[in-house]
Amino acid sequence: MSRIIAATQNKHKIREIEAITKKFGMEIVSRDEAGIEKVEVVEDGTTFEENSYKKAYEIMKLCGEVTIADDSGIVVDCIGGAPGVYSARFAGVDGDDEANNRKLMEMIKDFPFEERTARFVSVITMVYPDGDTIVARGEVEGHVIPEEIGENGFGYDPMFIPLGYDITFGQFEPEEKNKISHRANALVSLQKQLEERAARSR
Repeated sequence: MSRIIAATQNKHKIREIEAITKKFGMEIVSRDEAGIEKVEVVEDGTTFEENSYKKAYEIMKLCGEVTIADDSGIVVDCIGGAPGVYSARFAGVDGDDEANNRKLMEMIKDFPFEERTARFVSVITMVYPDGDTIVARGEVEGHVIPEEIGENGFGYDPMFIPLGYDITFGQFEPEEKNKISHRANALVSLQKQLEERAARSR
């Protein structure tokens, strides 16, 4: 089992990533568990890729180990792609899911369902101490609704209905969500790239 340091401090994300990476032989160790000093990486990128790389790179410099970071969010078409990279701090305070959801509900409530197309995006970046970098992007398409349904998941999950389903991510069991989520799709891409990397090094 190889050890990888998680740049994110979001326990929900670590749990979702680890649930999937275990089968790939990757053990995710949090920054706290690894004894890394507490630093705040400023997410000032304009894309999920920029923010994901910056988080992974900055933590890798501190620990000298392979580091993985995820930058993710929801993109809603009828409001110009918002909240996008600002998903976690949409209402002004980082990680305030309740306030973020309220703001999004208010902004989409007057749009008909068919116009509320949206996608969750996850970009996972793995940075190696030798400078090698792997970038994996995953998406899941669906619609957002102006209410919260379901007690599972976190963030915008209770407002998002993936295509082909009639329930929100908030109603999915975690193991079922992990089969189709944006993060699951990003991790599938990551695994493919890891396999290709291993093949090249043989």
